[in-house]
Amino acid sequence: MQQISRMLMKLFERARLEKPGQVDARAAEFTLSLLVAMYDRSGTGYVKTRSAAAALISLSGDTLLAKYRAFFQFYAVPDGKETLITRSALRSLLTDLNQIPAIVGEGCTLSCVEIAIHDCFHGVLNAAIVEEKFLSWLRSEPAVLLWLPTCYRLSATEMVSHQARCR
Repeated sequence: MQQISRMLMKLFERARLEKPGQVDARAAEFTLSLLVAMYDRSGTGYVKTRSAAAALISLSGDTLLAKYRAFFQFYAVPDGKETLITRSALRSLLTDLNQIPAIVGEGCTLSCVEIAIHDCFHGVLNAAIVEEKFLSWLRSEPAVLLWLPTCYRLSATEMVSHQARCR
């Protein structure tokens, strides 16, 4: 927790410098509270760094493709010349990401995660997949992660303005 807290304080301090007046002074504290609520429900005082990173990536203002690539980098494992994501790693990623909608009562069941893994690995004979296959699957907007592109689209349209007049 202390490591994540220090990281969040640095992250939001940098954001405050880049966008003066736009970042709440308690942003690091609030974000840590959210991460604890999502990933430490039993009160152990421990949150996996990778889980916290997945949440921060998904809640960031970056593009969907950048988020998807970051997920792959955090959860994939090197295998010789390639980096691959295994079923187990995908299960961890989906379980971690599922905690975000679950915090507001919208999470899916474990069977949703298993169905998503099966869909992602459909037609794959190997134990792991390359980044392009992973990205292709995510672009198909699997039901278990439908909230992610939806939230992205909502945030992307917040700044849209047009000159049309409505009656």
